[in-house]
Amino acid sequence: MTANDRYTRPLARSAALVLIDVQRDFLDIPGDDAPMPVGGTRAAIPAMAKLATAFRERGLPIVHVVRLYQPDGSNVDLVRRQSIERGARIAVPGSTGSQIAVELLPNVVELDHELLLAGGFQRIGTAEDVMYKPRWGAFYDTNLDRHLRESGITTLVFAGCNFPNCPRTSIYQASERDFRVVLVSDAVSGLYERGIEECRAIGVDVRNLSETLDWLVC
Repeated sequence: MTANDRYTRPLARSAALVLIDVQRDFLDIPGDDAPMPVGGTRAAIPAMAKLATAFRERGLPIVHVVRLYQPDGSNVDLVRRQSIERGARIAVPGSTGSQIAVELLPNVVELDHELLLAGGFQRIGTAEDVMYKPRWGAFYDTNLDRHLRESGITTLVFAGCNFPNCPRTSIYQASERDFRVVLVSDAVSGLYERGIEECRAIGVDVRNLSETLDWLVC
């Protein structure tokens, strides 16, 4: 459906890569003490890194989306707020665990958590930024839509951590805003067959890394 549909067909020349929640506290590294490891995230990082490299080489925008949880729980989604209030420390602003996996970055980066929490975009490379989202979806109470429109973006390529939560919500929000959407199946953790089918049913082009890289150079 997507390949021949003039409304949903992804356009490589006006695409941006959105990498969601690939932070150290969410990485499932054996022997590590990450407070909220998400299975499959570490294994997907090489594919995410190849995507990021391909976008940089073509001068296409990249947005790293992160979570930051204040220790008092004041900005935390309800389902996790009690846990944070009771002492859980996850993606604390300024902590090592809040930082983005180094494999995905163009250089050494320390997140400016004050800027991010205030709604700003932290520029970390040519056409490459970090932003904070306060809830599952990357568009909720953020300036992401404006940021993308100002760059002439029509197509969003999604990858990152834990499809059932933040990537899926962000994909649906992107669809609601009439962006063309690609989901890279082997560059996201937590993806399952029904999720693939449901994404395709709303016009998302689900493809693997190799297919995505081939599409970028067409």
